[in-house]
Amino acid sequence: MLALADLCQANAAEGGSRLASKPPHFPTRAKRLIFLHMRGGPAHMDTFDYKPELNKQDGKPGRSKNRKLVGSRWNWEQRGESGLWVSDLVPHMAKHADDICVLSGLHTDSANHTPAMLQLHTGNFAFTRPSLGAWMMYGLGTENANLPGFVSMSPPIINGGAKNYSSAFLPAVYQGTAIGDIKTPIKNAQIGNLKNPRLSSTKQRRQLDFIQSLNRNLSDSDPADSQLEGVIESYELAFRMQTELPRVMDLTKETAATQTAYGIGNGKPSDNFGRQCLLARRMAESGVRYIELCDEFWDQHGTLKKGHGARAAATDQPIGALLADLKQRGLLDETLVLWGGEFGRTPDTARKDNDGRDHNAKGYSMYLAGGGVKGGFKFGGTDELGYEAVENRMHLHDLHATVLHLLGLDHERLTYRYAGRDFRLTDVHGKVAKEIVA
Repeated sequence: MLALADLCQANAAEGGSRLASKPPHFPTRAKRLIFLHMRGGPAHMDTFDYKPELNKQDGKPGRSKNRKLVGSRWNWEQRGESGLWVSDLVPHMAKHADDICVLSGLHTDSANHTPAMLQLHTGNFAFTRPSLGAWMMYGLGTENANLPGFVSMSPPIINGGAKNYSSAFLPAVYQGTAIGDIKTPIKNAQIGNLKNPRLSSTKQRRQLDFIQSLNRNLSDSDPADSQLEGVIESYELAFRMQTELPRVMDLTKETAATQTAYGIGNGKPSDNFGRQCLLARRMAESGVRYIELCDEFWDQHGTLKKGHGARAAATDQPIGALLADLKQRGLLDETLVLWGGEFGRTPDTARKDNDGRDHNAKGYSMYLAGGGVKGGFKFGGTDELGYEAVENRMHLHDLHATVLHLLGLDHERLTYRYAGRDFRLTDVHGKVAKEIVA
């Protein structure tokens, strides 16, 4: 009887769980996603969208009255065997040009941070919808029953807050697990209640079994209540995480050379994001399905050169190290990496010192790497000055459809019935950019 009870418990925790690993709709390379979220909106014409004509017209009148064009403040070179144009602002990422697929025809619906961030994460800013990570968990489950399948490191408190990693109307078990927040250095961030100073593991299990029996009795009286089911699942996951998660988050096991490569070190501007990137690699190899990292704020309406320079100093080396580490360990082919912000920036400014860029939702760049995409490839483009997407235009719905496709999920089949309607991440939109698939 004891053996049977243990087997039943294991089945409930793994195979019988909503979180159990599920096959994709079709064979694919990518098994997981790492989203490098550059909050605030990096300037595409200063990173991955070379605009020589904009540089020639630096200081000349822009499209609107009292605005002047702002050429890039960084030099550009063609990188790698592919000859992909990348700015000197991001020299470490530039070394991986042959692995990067730049999406330069992106556009979205809002040029305000909060709605744009919500649409980036959930596909919609008018209504609360499940986040991309929650949809991935719903479609694919987790690879490791002892770890959260969906993690958001240092998420913003504002600009939608927890809605950016919520499960909304999907079962609550698909909610993301936040580690810290944007104001807390990741080395100080903790997930609460992972340790019990009073009870042994055996006593905790007995206590939890009693609580879960009460929860299941209540759940049986209302089978449609996914929130209570989410509580039951989260208690079980939290119990299992006690031994697994601290090990994954312990960076002291990494060599000094590895930590240096990621830019980790007291006083270094890259220390915080370097720790996030190294944690992302450790989580990826431990079976976490969706991992989001968040940087401070690429929102330089003024002091563009100083501000973008500071954000690049904080993130470029860690990201370069992450890409190299994933590749060296054979993980890049099965890990899709997404870099970018909620929108781009304008090629002109109203500032008299000509040192700033404003929000631009009409045209901007993000990039994908690994996970079955064409490396050293640029898809889409903005006009010669960078105002709007004009070639192979790609709305956020198309980006979501493409990301799901690369993970083996058909965005039109990945649906959930709620309030009498079949919902999906892409709503009634979305076209897969098959041109970027390797």
